[in-house]
Amino acid sequence: MAAGNDPRSTAPDPPPGPDAPERARLDFARRSSYGDYLRLGTLLAAHQPLTAAHDEHLFITVHHVSELWLDLIVRELRAAMDQLAGGVTDAPLKGLTRVVRAQEQLTAAWEVLKTMTPAEYLQFRHAFGEASGFQSAGYRMVEVLLGNRNPTLLRPFEHRPDLHGPLQAALHAPSVYDLTLRLLAARGLPLPPEVLERDLAAPPAEHPAVLAAWLTVYRDPQRHWDLYELAEKLLDVEDHFRAWRFNHLTTVERTIGFRAGSGGTSGAGYLRRALDAVLFPELWQVRTQL
Repeated sequence: MAAGNDPRSTAPDPPPGPDAPERARLDFARRSSYGDYLRLGTLLAAHQPLTAAHDEHLFITVHHVSELWLDLIVRELRAAMDQLAGGVTDAPLKGLTRVVRAQEQLTAAWEVLKTMTPAEYLQFRHAFGEASGFQSAGYRMVEVLLGNRNPTLLRPFEHRPDLHGPLQAALHAPSVYDLTLRLLAARGLPLPPEVLERDLAAPPAEHPAVLAAWLTVYRDPQRHWDLYELAEKLLDVEDHFRAWRFNHLTTVERTIGFRAGSGGTSGAGYLRRALDAVLFPELWQVRTQL
């Protein structure tokens, strides 16, 4: 038998190829690993079900993941708004596109939660008492930045100055739509003082001058291309915001029917009414008037 074919041969194994797993770093005693960088121990330790119900972990996971996406959306909205305040129109499009992609993930999360049946939900529903997504500071901040403003909705955070303070500041600052309208005015599109100097803490009101300005943009998109693109991107954001709200409603109806919500609202009825909120009304109206 040839030496090379002898199974008892003591010849050393060939070195691993460049694509072999042995080429990866395997010793992290003194290096920062994936789990270290992401602080996965802290993240996963936050998953603390209060009951033995199997689906409570799913419920917590979906809401934890949603809060992370909401945090990212707030960050991207603020960056885009800073750029708009500086008169920049092209760079915010990337940030707003990222917002839309994150909104898609938020909406998809409801599909995972829908795999939980009403009977499974009721196994742990009692455990979280009056806790409710109505009290999500992340979601409320997204609403405020987008212009859906109601001071009453900030009251659940009054006991937490670290949450209430930033929300109050955002409530009295321009929304993304306010900044967009100021940009239209800076480009010479006529907008009256009652639009540009409105009470920022109040919900936006439809105004014929705003519609007229957008009609100017939409009737000559080549001349106003960056404003036209910005308007369409804002509409993408509102479109996905509506989709998230609608999927939230159907998830609630499928899981608890028309029971009252844990946070004191009527539940599905409150969510259905919230569907009527319009963030950028003139951007929807302009399609009818073209």
